Amino acid sequence: MIRVSIASPQETVPIVRAKMRDVARKVLEAEDVSDAQISVAFVDNTTIQQLNKRYLDHDEPTDVLSFPLSDAQGGPLQGELVVGAEVGQVQAAVRGHDVQAELALYVIHGLLHLCGYSDTDMEARRKMRERERFHLVALGLPDIAPAEE
Repeated sequence: MIRVSIASPQETVPIVRAKMRDVARKVLEAEDVSDAQISVAFVDNTTIQQLNKRYLDHDEPTDVLSFPLSDAQGGPLQGELVVGAEVGQVQAAVRGHDVQAELALYVIHGLLHLCGYSDTDMEARRKMRERERFHLVALGLPDIAPAEE
């Protein structure tokens, strides 16, 4: 069973919780994950900047942070995503699309990290972008994944 909890302790960007829960479930199912416990928190710039500084030593707001919680013994996939809602709002406006699509992209990206994908080098980044595009299309969302670098 895939369990997804959504929190939104920020009030700037409205979050369509049912849509984000559906995005997470469908991405995990497509990645052959049938047992998962995932929490997603949509937070403001101050919060995500503090977490980004604390865990990655990057002193700026970011789009999404992924925190894997599963142990190496198997069992359900467990993890937390922290999504920069205000970052998504700004990027959606700059790129000219709906903020919910931008936030869905961040959820997809974060889940791919929890599923073992990386974006630390060019080849890994290319594979991750391919999976992002696959999921966006499968979900009926516009292809807003960043261009290949």
